[in-house]
Amino acid sequence: MKSVELQISLKDWVYISIIGTLFGLFISLFFYFLNEMFQNISTVLFGTFSAFSITIFSSLFISVSNSYILPSVAKKYWYIISFGFSFLSGALGFLFSYSLFHIVETNITNLIEPYSLYLTVTVGSLTFLIGLILYQFISMKYKNESIKNDILTSQIKALESELNPHFLFNALNSMSELVYVDSKKAEESILNLSKFLRNAIKTKSIIDIKDELDMVKTYINIENIRFEDKIKLHISNKSKENLEVPKFSIQLLVENAIKHGYENKELNIYIEIDKDIEVSNDGKKVNNLTFGTGLSNLNDRLKLLNIGTLFIIKDDNITRFNIKVKR
Repeated sequence: MKSVELQISLKDWVYISIIGTLFGLFISLFFYFLNEMFQNISTVLFGTFSAFSITIFSSLFISVSNSYILPSVAKKYWYIISFGFSFLSGALGFLFSYSLFHIVETNITNLIEPYSLYLTVTVGSLTFLIGLILYQFISMKYKNESIKNDILTSQIKALESELNPHFLFNALNSMSELVYVDSKKAEESILNLSKFLRNAIKTKSIIDIKDELDMVKTYINIENIRFEDKIKLHISNKSKENLEVPKFSIQLLVENAIKHGYENKELNIYIEIDKDIEVSNDGKKVNNLTFGTGLSNLNDRLKLLNIGTLFIIKDDNITRFNIKVKR
């Protein structure tokens, strides 16, 4: 992954260009009012255009350097290369503006012609110093963002680590009993559990909804060892979008449906995916269902990952878990 020191977004360059151009305008106005010999519109135009040219050269050189040169050299040489490009940007930006205005023979270029070389070196040096300041500013900005992302990732991982472990213990107990009854089915169940746990230890916190549904199907296959194939899963995916969801999000809702809805007979669980994601069942009616640890955990992950919000909807004595997907 590219280091934060090398990340300068297009938005950053737009701000830098605007600030640089306004700074050039301010300096040119200062000279305009300082001395009568500079009181010409060409002074203002030259100063403003020079600042704009310098920022354009800077964005070109620094962007190319960050993308193709710095990643391939040792970090200890970054400062020398970066600030060398900063000096070059200032010098070339000034020379480009000077040459362009010299062609049309403006008053300002006639006045500074004897000092053009000194001014080129001076502007390059000033750009070097400004580049140093901007480097520190942008580096600090992205380091702060990196710290925020690390904190967010830690919060999400902490929430994921709180997922209910009872499923695993129940599954292992059921499999141990199944070994003596149906060894082939026990072997199949162990493979399903292995597949489920393999997906569980993946580091990604957000996964494609198809992968989540595959995990749910595997989960139901494992649970049906205990419930003697009485859990029936019905999935309707009408979404035209490639939705991504937190890992174990739908699985947790299905787990809740079994926990609160199963009453020693066939339980149908319905997963409907369209604009939102909804999980419901035709089992036992629960009138006082609230956000416990698991549901609160899921709602927190949805908000931290900026995906949506979890709601419990009670309609016609049917409890529906609804994830309002943020768009």
